[in-house]
Amino acid sequence: MLTFTLKRLLSGVILLIAVATGTFFLAHAAIPDPTLGLLGSAATPEAQAVLAEKIGTDRPILVQFGEWIGGLLRGDFGVSWKNFQSVGAQLAIKLPVTLSVVTVSILLSAILGALLGVAAGLRPNTWIDKVVKAASVILFALPGFWVALVLVMTFAVNLRWFPAVGYVAPGESVGGWIQSITLPAIALALGAVVMIAEQLRNAIIQADTQDYVRTLRSRGLPASRVVMHLLRNAAPASLTILALMFVGLLSGAIIVEQIFALPGIGPLTQSSSQNGDIPMLLGITVITVVFVVIVNFLLDILLGWINPKARVK
Repeated sequence: MLTFTLKRLLSGVILLIAVATGTFFLAHAAIPDPTLGLLGSAATPEAQAVLAEKIGTDRPILVQFGEWIGGLLRGDFGVSWKNFQSVGAQLAIKLPVTLSVVTVSILLSAILGALLGVAAGLRPNTWIDKVVKAASVILFALPGFWVALVLVMTFAVNLRWFPAVGYVAPGESVGGWIQSITLPAIALALGAVVMIAEQLRNAIIQADTQDYVRTLRSRGLPASRVVMHLLRNAAPASLTILALMFVGLLSGAIIVEQIFALPGIGPLTQSSSQNGDIPMLLGITVITVVFVVIVNFLLDILLGWINPKARVK
């Protein structure tokens, strides 16, 4: 198990380095002259030259990369070209907002998806199975921003159960924090719930046809213990989907935060893209990849613990 863990950790570090390197050069290729976006179209060549010298874009690209990667290895994400404040300090303020919404969405997706998937898988072709399959088709077809707008109009504007926009930090009010992230979390989680439920349903139906399940039932084991064995064998596929959904939820949070006016990394990403603030974009990308690597690392360890065959693979 130790060798398996070290291999997964090493692959995560290699992935992080590769993505950071690729993102740096792609960002500079996509924004060859960031001074134009930072100063505006009315900027004079003299002002652009002064800013280029200040932010260091007048130097060779390899020199810039060496300085950036060196700072990154020390935990320094650099300085924003827009306001000349620390990228890391700004991310430390914005990131908890996004992570709180995504974390609640993951929990909702896992709990509701597991309940629906088990219920549909144990009773195929019943009404609940048909509801899960129909919901999967409908929610996959609906745009996420449209679902978020419907939730705002229904539960915030009409019923007034939740605030339509804004964010309350848990340090200020736990109740206010729950209210402010409930609708964004539900908007993100709906698609993930049906995906997990559908995957778990199919895995349970397939596992239920195996010989060991019939043997367990023939030995008179309680239904609850048989279900636990089914879940143990059906869990890997659903956990993989859940980990993949984490990446999708991080991306979806950018749109949802715009709709609900949440001060997370979504608006920061948009403004940085418009302004050509490459250090901020690189910081957002690197920190996002770090969380993706951590989630996938924990998934690999969990799968290796559930299924020893995965350690060999």
